[in-house]
Amino acid sequence: MGWREGSKEAPLPLPPPPTRRRRPGCARLFSGLSVWFHPNVSGLDAEVLLMERGFDGSFLARHSRSNPGDFTLSVRRNGEVTHIKIQNTGDFYDLYGGEKFATLSELVQFYMETQGQLREKNGEVIELRFPLNCADPTTERWFHGHLSGKEAETLLEKGKNGSFLVRESQTSPGDYVLSVRTDDRVTHVMIRCKDNCYDVGGGDKFDSLSELIEYYKRNPMVETSGTVVHLKQPFNATRINASVINSRVRELQKENGQSTGKAGFWEEFESLQQQECKHLFSRKEGQKTENRNKNRYKNILPFDHTRVKLKDIDKNVAGSEYINANYIKPEEELMGDGPSKYYIATQGCLPSTTADFWSMVWQENTRVIVMTTKEIERGKNKCVRYWPEEGQSKEYGAVKVHSLAESSNADYTLREFLVVKEGEDEERKVFHYHFQAWPDHGVPSDPGCVLNFLHDVNVRQDSIPHAGPILVHCSAGIGRTGTFIVIDMILDQIKRQGLDCEIDIQRTIQMVRSQRSGMVQTEAQYKFVYLAVQHYIETVSQRMQAEQKSLQIGREYTNIRYSSEVGGAGSVPDPGRGMTLSLSRSTTSLPTTPNTAVCRDNKRPSRAASDAHLPRPPDDIPKQIYENIPLKERKLSTNSCSTALPPNFAPPPPPPPRKT
Repeated sequence: MGWREGSKEAPLPLPPPPTRRRRPGCARLFSGLSVWFHPNVSGLDAEVLLMERGFDGSFLARHSRSNPGDFTLSVRRNGEVTHIKIQNTGDFYDLYGGEKFATLSELVQFYMETQGQLREKNGEVIELRFPLNCADPTTERWFHGHLSGKEAETLLEKGKNGSFLVRESQTSPGDYVLSVRTDDRVTHVMIRCKDNCYDVGGGDKFDSLSELIEYYKRNPMVETSGTVVHLKQPFNATRINASVINSRVRELQKENGQSTGKAGFWEEFESLQQQECKHLFSRKEGQKTENRNKNRYKNILPFDHTRVKLKDIDKNVAGSEYINANYIKPEEELMGDGPSKYYIATQGCLPSTTADFWSMVWQENTRVIVMTTKEIERGKNKCVRYWPEEGQSKEYGAVKVHSLAESSNADYTLREFLVVKEGEDEERKVFHYHFQAWPDHGVPSDPGCVLNFLHDVNVRQDSIPHAGPILVHCSAGIGRTGTFIVIDMILDQIKRQGLDCEIDIQRTIQMVRSQRSGMVQTEAQYKFVYLAVQHYIETVSQRMQAEQKSLQIGREYTNIRYSSEVGGAGSVPDPGRGMTLSLSRSTTSLPTTPNTAVCRDNKRPSRAASDAHLPRPPDDIPKQIYENIPLKERKLSTNSCSTALPPNFAPPPPPPPRKT
C-alpha cells in the first residue's frame, strides 16, 4: 500500500519520548491540538523534517506535488521515510482503495487508532505514532499576512474592543505584530521570532504564534500606561461585507496560493482543513456492528450529537433507529427574525436503506428532496433508485410512494410523488429535485444553474405550509451536499439582512462541518461557493439598480436572470407575488402540475409565437430578490451550465403527448 518516493539514511534513532521534544525555553501550553498537516513542504522537505525532528513512527501529511488536489502521508520508519499517496475524490479520502473517510483528519485518526491496518504491499506494518506538528502561522484565521499597521487599524475599527489580528512586521522582516483594539483605539505589539521561538519582548517563549496567542488570551498583557490588553475575539480574514464580494473574489483569484500572499482560495481552504481536528465528535452509532452495512462508505458516519433517529421502529431490533443522516441547522445568530429553516444531509440510498430513507422522510414531514448526484457516475453506483417510475407505485417498508409526474430540463428533473404511510389517513405530496448538471469531475463552470435550481427548490419549500426540513443528498452526503447547503444558507442570510451584512463563508462551512463531517470536500467546491454567492449578489445589485430607474421612467422590460447571458430563459410565476421570475438559459423552471410539463425534446416555438407570449412587467414592482431590468441594461456573457441552445423569451412550449 505504501508508495516510496525516496528515503534518506540517518543515524540510529533515539528512543521515542512520550511527547514531542520541546526546545529549551519554550512553554508547552496545550497538547490537544495536533497540527500534523504541513501545507508548504515537498517530499524532500518532509524527509529532512522527519529525520531531524522525528523518530520511527513520526509522521506528517502534506500536499501531493505530483497530483495536485491529493495528499501524501510521510512516515518515518526503520530510519527511512515512506510516502503514502492519499486521494481526494471530491466525495471522500482514501489510500487509492480500501477504507474511505469524510476528512483527512478522520483518515489519520483511524490509522493512528487501529495500528496494523496500514501496511506495505509486502505486508509490513506502517505505524502512525507521533504526529510531527507544523507551526505555520498562515493556517490561523486571525493571521492576515502582509498587512500594514494602517490597514490593520482600518480593519479593527469595524470590530469590537478585544478584537485582534496578527500580521507580518513590515519594519522587521521575520517578526510579527499583534494588533488589538483596546479602549476604542488600536495597540500594536511586536512579536519577535528568534531561533524558531516567539515572544513579546521577554518572558515566556512559545513554539508557535498559536501558542503565544492562546497564552495571552488567558493571561492579558498590560501596557506601560497600565491599560490591560484583552484578546477576546479574532478578527477573521474571511469575514467580509457581502456588498464587496467582487473585490474579495478578485483578490482570492489573484493570489490563489500561487504567491507569498496570505489570501487565495487555496490558503483559505487549507486554513479550513486545519480546523478539522476540532470536529472529531463521537460517531459510535455508525460504528456498531448492526449498523455497519447501512453505511455506503464504511468510515463516513454521522456525528452522534446531530444524527437523525428513526422513531417508528421495532425496539427489539438492534440498530433499528439508525440511519446515516444528520440535521444541519444555521447558527442562531444567522437566523434573524425569520422562520427557522434547516436541512437533513444524508448519503445516497443503498438497497438495504430505502425503507429507512422513506421512513425518515415521513417522520420529518420532508416535502422537498434534493438529489445532487446521478445514479451512476464514472461507472460506479452512487445512489440506488429509491423511487418508482412515472405513473407507478412502490412500497418501501411501511411507506407507499406513487409517482404522479416527471418533467425535465437541461439541468434537473422534477418528480412529484404522492406518499402515504401504512396506518395513516394522510396523503402527502413530496417533490424530488434531481440536479443532473454537476459534472463527474470538478464543479459546474457557471454557478447560474445551481442558483436557479436552489431558487426553484426554495419557492417550492416556501409554498408548503409547515413543511419539514429540506433533505439533501449526494453519494457520501458531504461534498456536493455540503456545497448546496452552504450556498443556500449564505443566500438566506443575505435575503434577511441585506447586502450590507457580513458573511463568512469559511466560518459557515466550519459550522456546518461541526454537524456532519467533511461538508464541502474540495478547494474547487469551496471556490464554487464563493462564485455562487458572488453571482447572486451581482443579480441582486442589478435588480436594485433597475428598481431605482423603474421608479423614474417606464420602459420595456425583460427579466433579470442568474445567468448573465442574453440568450433568453423560460419563466415561472412566483407564487403569491404576481411577478414573473426568470432563469438562466440552461435552467427552465419546472411546473407544479403535470399538464404543464416542460417539453422534453429540443423543439422550439416560432419567433412569432414567442413574441405573442412575452411577459409584461407588473403594475407595482415588488421589492423582491428578482426584479425586472430594462432591456438595455442586459449584459452579455457566454458562460452557462449546459451547452443547449438558448430558448426564446417566451414561456416553454406545451409538452408532447404522454406515452401510454
